[in-house]
Amino acid sequence: MTLFSYCIPHDDGSAPNPFWGVCTLAICKPQIRRTALVGDWIVGTGSVKFGFESQVVYAMKVTNKMTLKEYDKYCQEYLPNKIPIWKTLDRKLRKGDCIYDFSKVNPLLRPSVHKEEDKAKDLKGENVLLSDHFYYFGSKPVPLPTHLLAIVKQGQSHKSDFNEPYKEKFVEWVTTFKKFLNKVNAMPYGLKDYEENSWGDKSSKQHSDKRGVGRKSKGVC
Repeated sequence: MTLFSYCIPHDDGSAPNPFWGVCTLAICKPQIRRTALVGDWIVGTGSVKFGFESQVVYAMKVTNKMTLKEYDKYCQEYLPNKIPIWKTLDRKLRKGDCIYDFSKVNPLLRPSVHKEEDKAKDLKGENVLLSDHFYYFGSKPVPLPTHLLAIVKQGQSHKSDFNEPYKEKFVEWVTTFKKFLNKVNAMPYGLKDYEENSWGDKSSKQHSDKRGVGRKSKGVC
């Protein structure tokens, strides 16, 4: 088991996408998506910019892994709400991370949080990591205990090999948050003003946004 840790510069619900009962990492972090295996753990800590340094935004045990092409097909059958609907007032649906349409030889970018200039980086990751064993704290991150502060990675890239002495202790610690398992315990920082009574994982109405497509999110990776 490997523990990957990295800093989330701006958490907006797309990378990771913790909604609809499955936490997924389908865009950004290409090196982690290429190399992580089922059974590994991914932990994202907060940015100094938002005052979340040394605090856990989310942690997920990888329970499934598939290619981006397989994920596109999988979402169409099992996780349709992960396919972004950009012209909607429901911001959970706008943040869908299944942003590549593989129905053509060359994958097409769906209207989403990413632009064409992000495509090469996204596709470089090759895979999507999925979890049905995750802890998502969002805009109410949980501070790491002192003995685990060494796993924090500020800036770009990530830590993995360096985390070897801490991986078992981290899993032991994070799994004590039993009541938070597989739940969105607080909205992502970028969506924290979203109405709480409209983002339950059971259902969501899809409203047409008469004002048209809004601005795309910045700095989600």
